[in-house]
Amino acid sequence: QVRLVESGGGLVQPGGSLRLSCLASGTIFEINHMGWYRQGPGKERELVAQISASGNTYYADSIKGRFTISRDMAKNMAYLQMNSLKPEDTAVYYCNFLGVRSASGTSNYGGRGTQVTVSS
Repeated sequence: QVRLVESGGGLVQPGGSLRLSCLASGTIFEINHMGWYRQGPGKERELVAQISASGNTYYADSIKGRFTISRDMAKNMAYLQMNSLKPEDTAVYYCNFLGVRSASGTSNYGGRGTQVTVSS
């Protein structure tokens, strides 16, 4: 059974930084895409950043130049470094892994989210 757990959220002042982590546990052989979504208050869930197995990245326009996604394939982990945070970045952040090949077969998995609050 594959399980994703996010960590690193919290309360930060505008202009501050946070680093989110997502760990996939279980007997995992391969992960294709690792991504981060967020859902702010009263907003729809949106894709923030994604990284492929080859290292290609995608960033939403709203966070380009401020957030950086990375992955540690040996540890089955994804990270989201968030700098210059703004109040509008306040949201629950979810990691989502696509094409996870595990002992259970191949499927997509998502975490339960971690709260990020940007406020003075």
